[in-house]
Amino acid sequence: MTDNPLTYGSDILVRFSDTDAQGHLYFANYLVYADEVAGFYMEELGLGAMNPQTAPCFIFTVNINCDYLGECRAYETVSVRVGYTRLGRSSAELAFTLHEKHSGRPLARGSLTQVFTDKQTRKSIAIPARFRDAILARQPELGAGQPAQTS
Repeated sequence: MTDNPLTYGSDILVRFSDTDAQGHLYFANYLVYADEVAGFYMEELGLGAMNPQTAPCFIFTVNINCDYLGECRAYETVSVRVGYTRLGRSSAELAFTLHEKHSGRPLARGSLTQVFTDKQTRKSIAIPARFRDAILARQPELGAGQPAQTS
């Protein structure tokens, strides 16, 4: 069992075009970075969400929370960490942190809530079993004390 649910990470170089007129990372791009790395994590777990034609379902983000902790400038490298903190029947919460890579200076932290939906009806469905199993294999602490899910 791990104490840190942020089990997956990737680095992103801040492009000048990602900054605003004040010379720092545009506030919405903190969320773009977190979402991008979350997508990489979901791919590693085998969901295939990056290709909607072959993905088993759609994933809608229905809530985002973000605390901005520090300023980030062009050409700095941002280390983004993500991991699931809650698995429900048809929804999941994923947490994220962003730090400046070289100094470790915190930049942002937050979470987003995902709802898994049928591609045709766009109604919520159970999290696909193979994806749930992959999350639990990587983050077994999420299954502690929860009843087993069926299909």
